[in-house]
Amino acid sequence: MSTAVPPAPADLRTYQRSHLVIAGGRALATAVLLLAAYYLIPEPHRHHQSPALRLVVALAVFAVVVANEVRLITAHERPLLRAGVAMATVIPLFLVLFAWIYLTMSQSYPGYFSGTPHPLDRSSALYFAITVFSTVGFGDIVPRTDPARLVVAVQMLADLAVVAVVIRLIFGAVNRAVAGKPASADPVPSDDQIPG
Repeated sequence: MSTAVPPAPADLRTYQRSHLVIAGGRALATAVLLLAAYYLIPEPHRHHQSPALRLVVALAVFAVVVANEVRLITAHERPLLRAGVAMATVIPLFLVLFAWIYLTMSQSYPGYFSGTPHPLDRSSALYFAITVFSTVGFGDIVPRTDPARLVVAVQMLADLAVVAVVIRLIFGAVNRAVAGKPASADPVPSDDQIPG
């Protein structure tokens, strides 16, 4: 049985840095792909779909993605880096899903929201979703009807869940994955193993 020789300190730093760069690149690529999909996927004009149906579908998609990300974190050899990629997936997806709901609601029924542009375009719908998420709420776009207010209220409550529950779930998965890994899974040489 051969034992793996731990990398030298300079090699270890390069090794860790390369994994960090790869994880950062994946996180950035994921966020960019989600935004590109939001701007490029054709907008369906389905006046018969209720905001409640759109909301249920969006929340179901979000729940499936979060569950998958948690599974991927627990199985990954570097769970903390994978958690960074997960956050770069989960939060932009959450914002894009609500922006899509606002966009399709506004296109179907222009009276749902007041503000400029009227009805909302893709950028203004995304902007509105971000202002609700960040609790800034400038007031330049305002829900004017009860269905629109209810969807915005659901986003406000879901914002709390994303911040409190989803982030806790992701980092809980990191802790479980790290606790379940043998000490040799991520070789970090001890002082007596460093050639010198």
